[in-house]
Amino acid sequence: MRISLVSKLFIIAVSTIVLNGCATVHYLSQAANGESDVLKRARPIDDVIADPATPLPLADKLRLAETLRAYAISELKLPDNASYTRYADLGRPYVLWNVVSTPALSLSPKQSCFPIVGCVAYRGYYVEGEARSWATDEKAHGDDVFMYGVPAYSTLGWFADPLLNSTARYDEISLARLIFHELAHQIVYVKGDSAFNEAFATSVELEGIERWLAMRNNPALTKAYQDGEVRQAAFQAMMQATRDQLAVIYAGHDPDEQKLAEKKAVQAALLARYQTLKASWGGFSGYDAWFAPMPNNAHFASLATYHALVPAFRELIREKNGDLPAFYAEVKTLAQKNGAARDKYLAALSVSAESRKMQLQSSSPAVLTSLLR
Repeated sequence: MRISLVSKLFIIAVSTIVLNGCATVHYLSQAANGESDVLKRARPIDDVIADPATPLPLADKLRLAETLRAYAISELKLPDNASYTRYADLGRPYVLWNVVSTPALSLSPKQSCFPIVGCVAYRGYYVEGEARSWATDEKAHGDDVFMYGVPAYSTLGWFADPLLNSTARYDEISLARLIFHELAHQIVYVKGDSAFNEAFATSVELEGIERWLAMRNNPALTKAYQDGEVRQAAFQAMMQATRDQLAVIYAGHDPDEQKLAEKKAVQAALLARYQTLKASWGGFSGYDAWFAPMPNNAHFASLATYHALVPAFRELIREKNGDLPAFYAEVKTLAQKNGAARDKYLAALSVSAESRKMQLQSSSPAVLTSLLR
């Protein structure tokens, strides 16, 4: 008997329920139906480009996506499969909405665990209203919540991920980063270690975009990327400093009421610092969404998941002299180790990366040039 795609996905969902009593049929069935809908809407990119009804800007963006995918395969040695060879218009701004929640006095996100992907630090919903309902329930329990739209994701090679209308509005740099990042997820994935998985993919993304820009040799495009990286580094440093402040407060022995008051004071100071930082950028408003509403523990947990280990992975790329297949092989080996061994290895790489950074900052131009080679 032929089993439909949605039935296959639902079988996965039901098997998950058996192993995870906290999961619900409704949540997992919405995931199965949501993914099935995405795949059913997908059309070959070449067909969309050739369609007279396709707007010219979209056709041009899809041609760029094809070029970026080809570059990812040939130059970055990322997987060559059916991913990003099709396009789907979902009729909504995001493919799904993630909800991250943490206790009011903790920076550790709540985990949702499943047998195929392991534990993840969020819950994803294909219907915005259902995400808001979950977020409301979590808030009612006193938790900090961060809900955000997701323009794309990887099914880790289980299905042929299409390019979506939610990413068709991206500029060249953002589209390149997306394709490089999501294809990287198909190389290695460690169940239950979101920080490892996201930092690895982000590192490949950064390495890929820097090589792409060097090949493009477009000064304006390169400057736009560099300006964006400077802003992101400043934003992350500000957020990390705030996270460190909160961690000290939460680890202290003061009564919870006092900790909550100190938390509010730290949040107010963060907003003031952001306004100053924004003014130094000439009013650039790209990070305003992080302050509507005010960042809370769940926001800081989300940032840590994506960025904390990136310096370690980038240092490993450097140690492999930029040889990406060798880097991937090393990461795959690392992925087979237990969590403690991975953490120890990456911690050592982080120390090396920080030492190298300090050396670069204190070097003369001549030494700086040699170190950057």
